[in-house]
Amino acid sequence: MRRTLTLLFCAGWLALSAPLATATTPQEDLQAFRQYFQDRYPATPFDDFQNGIYSIDANRRAEWEAMEEFPPYEIGLEIGQQEFEKPFANGQTYASCFKNGGINIRQHYPYFDAATGDIKTLEGEINECRVKNGEEKLRFGRGKLAAIAAYMASTSNGSRLNVVIPDDPRALEWYNRGKKHYFAKRGQLNMSCADCHYYYAGHNVRADLLHPALGDLSHFPVYRKKWEARGSGALAGFGTTHRRFNGCNEQVRAKGYGAQSDEYKALEYYLTFMSNGIPINAPGVRQ
Repeated sequence: MRRTLTLLFCAGWLALSAPLATATTPQEDLQAFRQYFQDRYPATPFDDFQNGIYSIDANRRAEWEAMEEFPPYEIGLEIGQQEFEKPFANGQTYASCFKNGGINIRQHYPYFDAATGDIKTLEGEINECRVKNGEEKLRFGRGKLAAIAAYMASTSNGSRLNVVIPDDPRALEWYNRGKKHYFAKRGQLNMSCADCHYYYAGHNVRADLLHPALGDLSHFPVYRKKWEARGSGALAGFGTTHRRFNGCNEQVRAKGYGAQSDEYKALEYYLTFMSNGIPINAPGVRQ
């Protein structure tokens, strides 16, 4: 048994180095990423990868479909809409800060901002909007900020992710930083994002089924049953992409970087681009 595990980890280590071994363009990476999962799960339609583990496991899909009959996120989503539409003290609303009034724009996030050289996330720009209008920032990762982002994302449901890597060396640097983070080992358990959601997607870790990375961010912000159980109130289960990233780091016993850190923005940029073409389905209900 020990020899088998050793061989598996050795094989995983050799495989992990493969995506970084040669210089490839983002578009080449995207095509290879899609093909890997479509070859691995030939019975799963491309669009259905928006549903995470529910796209590859029939029993869990049945449980999920039952949950979706009475979605636990509905009240929180209504609160998110109310907060989005509620005027600030100066009379302006979030709609004044975003293209198209903030409706049906989630598919373009995150994006590279040439003026600042930064990666802009939806949650980051929600707080930028608040500051611009004389309001205090909301707490990143959860609560009202996650609910507002979830509502905004829900208005893009059905639209396909379309993250752009422009012809700018700074944008490519962000992308490659996120790619490196995704495949790099970390923490006391010496694991990477790719270990769980690329190479061993579909395998069980205790009672949890590891979801495939394709379509991973199409349903964020999400409503997690695990988060709901830890808190109280209608917004307890909501969380953003960066909250989930931090949780993953904790699980491999690695130090987290924190919401809106450069490391997480780069990772979100890379991983969302890898799901380009997948329809948005937010907020998702997850374990």
